[in-house]
Amino acid sequence: MTQDPPSAWLQRHAGLAPPAGTALDLACGGGRQGRWLLAAGRPVLFCDRDLSRTADLAGRPGALRVRADLEAGGWPFARDGIALAVVANYLWRPLLPALFASVAPGGLLLYETFMAGNERFGRPRNPDFLLQPGELRRACPAGWQVLAFEEGEESAPRPAMRQKLAARRGPAAPDGR
Repeated sequence: MTQDPPSAWLQRHAGLAPPAGTALDLACGGGRQGRWLLAAGRPVLFCDRDLSRTADLAGRPGALRVRADLEAGGWPFARDGIALAVVANYLWRPLLPALFASVAPGGLLLYETFMAGNERFGRPRNPDFLLQPGELRRACPAGWQVLAFEEGEESAPRPAMRQKLAARRGPAAPDGR
């Protein structure tokens, strides 16, 4: 199976993540982001409601496949357990608080998906799946540092309106929160 390369955003910012710890490829599809991280030696949780496109990873050291219907079920990951969370081409706003809470203190979130204005280029067109200007940056909870943020029209890999965030969770508070 030919796999698309990981996103340029992931490749550019993955080095900002803690050098050890588990990565999460959320709504992974075929797992192109997580496969790249796995090849670099990082353990990866591949999560999607349909894991058929990652079946070849079953039993592979460092790869754990987690089937979850994120929009209908509960959040399957523990608080503070993820060193690097990666989300590409997926938006379900009710998950954002749980996603941020799952990233360990000092951990990194790399998020990129479509935003308003993408309707003129094709799917997605539904405003429920399109970020508003600055939305990802505003979604960062207190104690998070935005390391990089981009939004707007891009031409590659195909014309689209996209928003991208690289953010680090601050250290744990003295009371453990």
